[in-house]
Amino acid sequence: MKTVALKPFALDPNMLTLGGVFYPTGYMFLMFANEAERSQAVERLLADGYSGESFMEVPTEAVLGVIASTVGSADTPLPSAGSEAATVRRYAELAAQGHSALMIHAPSSEETEHIMNVLRHDRISYATKYRHLVIEDLA
Repeated sequence: MKTVALKPFALDPNMLTLGGVFYPTGYMFLMFANEAERSQAVERLLADGYSGESFMEVPTEAVLGVIASTVGSADTPLPSAGSEAATVRRYAELAAQGHSALMIHAPSSEETEHIMNVLRHDRISYATKYRHLVIEDLA
């Protein structure tokens, strides 16, 4: 299979809550143990007909830097009512262990389900889908 360049990650203001925490509505955020496993998942999705425009490679540096920094003081003075800060902390914890991330724009539930079905044999270490008002655990 030919290698396709993925869109580079760019934090858009629409990917943040009103409080400034990472929350990219309509996206799946998948983490894999390493870049090789992430690349295999991308190849499987490309073979299924998805284009590289659907995916965003999220480098470890971006998870540990720009994404993790969005948590800021989200839990101060009281814990956040939502789980967005805890979810970002989990991403950072996995990235610090060398896990590799992929964001996929999948606005519909059907598309999310199809993608998870395509990747059913892949070793996904953490998977979430950002819907309006809910972060859904996928794996």
